[in-house]
Amino acid sequence: MVSFGNQSQPSKNKVDRGWLGRSFQPQHFIPGLVIGFIFGMLLDLSKPITRNSSSTRRKNSNSSNPDEDLKMVLVVRQDLKMGPGKVASQCAHAATGLYSKLMQSHQNLLRRWEHCGQAKIVVTCKNQQEMNKLLEAAEGIGLPTYVVADAGRTQVSAGSKTVLAIGPAGYHSIVDSVTGKQRLL
Repeated sequence: MVSFGNQSQPSKNKVDRGWLGRSFQPQHFIPGLVIGFIFGMLLDLSKPITRNSSSTRRKNSNSSNPDEDLKMVLVVRQDLKMGPGKVASQCAHAATGLYSKLMQSHQNLLRRWEHCGQAKIVVTCKNQQEMNKLLEAAEGIGLPTYVVADAGRTQVSAGSKTVLAIGPAGYHSIVDSVTGKQRLL
C-alpha cells in the first residue's frame, strides 16, 4: 500500500456527527443568536406599523372612522387665573376622577384607551358658562364627563369648577365635535 503523506483519517475515538456536528461550535452560538435577533428586529422595523382594529377596538356607531384612537380632553377655565402648578394638579384630579368613574362600569373602554396610549389633550375655555355648554354638549352625545370642584385651599374659592374632563369613550372625531374649536393650553 502506498501512502501519500499526511492524509486525514478519522481516529478511532472520534465519531462522525454529520454536518451539524462538524459546523456547530458553542463559542459561536451566542454571537450568532444575537446577530440573528438584531437582524430579525431590523426586518420587523422595516414594516409599517399597523394595528389590528378588529381585536383591539369595537366599532362605534357614532364614529365616522372606527379605526381612530380614543382620547380624553381636559378643559381648563382661564378666568380663574390659576398658576401652572394649580392647573397641573387640577388636570390630574380631572383625569383620575374620570378614570375612577369609568372603572366602575367601563373597564373594557379603559383598556382600549390604555392600549391607544392614554391620549390626553388640554384645552381652554373662557369661563364657567362656556364650560357648562361643553359639558352639556358632551353629555348630550353620551360622552363620559367629570368636573373638578376645587376645595378652596389655595388659589381659587371653594366649589369653583376648574377643569372638565371629557372622554375617552369617543373617538377623536366624536370628542372633537365638542372640544375641537377650543384653544390648546
